[in-house]
Amino acid sequence: IYDTNYICYHIAFPTSPSFSSPMAEMSVTNTTASLQSFPKSPLCSLSTTKFNSSYRPSAIVSPIPRFCLISKYNSFRFSAAVVKAASSPHANTKDPMLPPYNVLITGGSKGIGYALAKEFLKAGDNVLICSRSDERVVSALDRLRVETGKQHVWGTKCDVREGDDVKNLVAFAKEKLKYIDIWINNAGSNAYSFKPLAEASDEDLIQVVTTNTLGLMICCREAINLMQNQPRGGHIFNIDGAGSDGRPTPRFAAYGATKRSVVHLTKSLQA
Repeated sequence: IYDTNYICYHIAFPTSPSFSSPMAEMSVTNTTASLQSFPKSPLCSLSTTKFNSSYRPSAIVSPIPRFCLISKYNSFRFSAAVVKAASSPHANTKDPMLPPYNVLITGGSKGIGYALAKEFLKAGDNVLICSRSDERVVSALDRLRVETGKQHVWGTKCDVREGDDVKNLVAFAKEKLKYIDIWINNAGSNAYSFKPLAEASDEDLIQVVTTNTLGLMICCREAINLMQNQPRGGHIFNIDGAGSDGRPTPRFAAYGATKRSVVHLTKSLQA
């Protein structure tokens, strides 16, 4: 799993290889290609990923040539079907997980979430995005359809901090797609500010913590409940960022603290 300004590691049940990424133009495509590979893995029917951010130039590795990436991507997409692990209630079934995949992306109306949605659509997958803003959802859907020429993308308003909203998101996903293969927890907030903690308002802190920590917990809970009852199983990917590796984030301390908590939550879900 790869993305700009991130070094990312996939953690699956029971284990999975690690990956590092260049901060390069094709990083979102790399991310999508790597995400596409995990539904073929015989390791798990549920998996969780943490993204460790890095802004250090020393973390940059040489870019992967685009033609090599595309070749690798295609070999992932059209390889063998997934074999369910014993941790899945459907471990003894043989319902294959083959492309195209049904992909749900929270915070998919802009930024990394939007870029991932675009790449999945270009690969022929079915995509569902959500955002706290109806207007941003509508705008993102229009742009995705124009930019990719694909119509198999849907969206709805969802505030991940609200359990009822996330339950409604699951119901919407079932209505449109029947099941979800890949759930990407991308929604996050820094309250649109970079300043010392002492200058942060109560509202800013509440928004950051409830979105990045509580919202992630709610989404993981609902995604797990959804996927444990799907014959195809499913994969959950949690995106974290600066602070997740324990390094200080002095001008966005609350954000860094919440992203550090993603690591603990991810490991706890795997235990």
